Amino acid sequence: MEKVKLLNERIISRANVNLREFNFDTRSFVENAIEYDKLSKFYCFYGITSRHPIDFNFKYSSMSGSYFLGKCMVSQSTVYKSDIRGDELKRKGDIFDHENPLPLVEDETIVITASLLYKTLVHSNSHNLETPEEFTIRNTVSSHYANIHGSTMEGCFLGSFSTVDLMNLHSCIVGEFSYIQAGEFYHQKIAPGVIRVENDAFKFMYTHQKKVLDKYIGVNDSLQPRGLIYHFVKEKEFEFEHLFKTVEVEPIQAPESSAVNRYSVIKGKTEIGENVLISQRAYLDNAKMGNGSNAQENSYIVNSNLVGMNVTAHGGKIINARIGQKTFVGFNCFLFGKEDARLTIGKGCIVMPHTIIDISHPLEIDDNHLIWGFIGSESDLKLHSISIDSLNEFIGTLTIGDMTFTGPGRAFVDAFKHRIENILVANGAYCDDDDEDCRGHAQDGQYIAYSTLQPYRSGENEGLYPSIRIRP
Repeated sequence: MEKVKLLNERIISRANVNLREFNFDTRSFVENAIEYDKLSKFYCFYGITSRHPIDFNFKYSSMSGSYFLGKCMVSQSTVYKSDIRGDELKRKGDIFDHENPLPLVEDETIVITASLLYKTLVHSNSHNLETPEEFTIRNTVSSHYANIHGSTMEGCFLGSFSTVDLMNLHSCIVGEFSYIQAGEFYHQKIAPGVIRVENDAFKFMYTHQKKVLDKYIGVNDSLQPRGLIYHFVKEKEFEFEHLFKTVEVEPIQAPESSAVNRYSVIKGKTEIGENVLISQRAYLDNAKMGNGSNAQENSYIVNSNLVGMNVTAHGGKIINARIGQKTFVGFNCFLFGKEDARLTIGKGCIVMPHTIIDISHPLEIDDNHLIWGFIGSESDLKLHSISIDSLNEFIGTLTIGDMTFTGPGRAFVDAFKHRIENILVANGAYCDDDDEDCRGHAQDGQYIAYSTLQPYRSGENEGLYPSIRIRP
């Protein structure tokens, strides 16, 4: 494993140089996270479809247990049990910036260089006008269950269960369980538990209290995660292991219009409706997925009913709950009802990313509400929710508990609803057998095939993958 260890030393060095103004050392995280004996035990795999260009280029990297789709180039990087999902990469001829309508001269490619991604989701949909043909992640260390969603980055550290969404980041640190969607950041350090959504029209700000983070998703001195959310995920990890040790698995019964990824765990009396998408590393146990719903990567739906047209964003966790039609559950939410204290959320709600609901008594949230922060009881709703109708009518600065919103509420609501609708369309939630143009991920995912690559199992290159270029 000496070459893999040298590779990681180089990654640590490059990340640390970019973060030196913060006196931040990524070494402690890397040395305590990587279990070197596992790097040669799992294959990596890539998806092949007729709808995604095939061009995979791997050089001097370790990629154990990771998944790739769409054009990808990985060089001098460690990508461990991560999902590199390029199904929304732009194509040659696409118009990237409508204010400066120049077509792309070649297909967009995900480029990962000198980075360590540990159990991280990368989803394309870059908004970086500087490199429209490349979705770049360079000199970056990303920790457990972070989401890099449509965000390019250079020289960053992402804490456990953090999310960077539709951004460009340069030499930044994002604390654990923070969610940031705020354009472009240079040389910023984001504290743990910050929820920040901002553009030219509005700004939403909330920060989880330290006692909440300590209980649900804190970190120890070496930046390894701990807490109730991490242990919930950790105790189920072994159920995915067999999926990466075998080529053939028993297919899951689902309608012809739906797709259940073979790298998902489906248990109990789970029901899957029409036009449903179940992504890789999703976990369903006694779940009812209504028509047009989706369970995205690293989501967990247990003993719960999603009525229909529901979006469960990357890392969302729904336990003992009923979620109304067209309700959105954001990134890394933890909705923790109990068997004798079920959670009910009405239709048309927006559950903000990184919301925690942990109840010991039944709780019902009315239709058409915005929900955020930490909710442990019905009394907490007053400080962590607002009706969407009320927010639509508001203009100015609004403070509710620890949340501050500035701007026209209608702009904020419209932006979220527009994005939710785009997700449903992209996933094929409205697909009709007679309309080929309405196909989305739920339909295209039915025809995906997987090829595998193996690392060196022994010798000086143990844990590394051969350098290889795969083209059609």
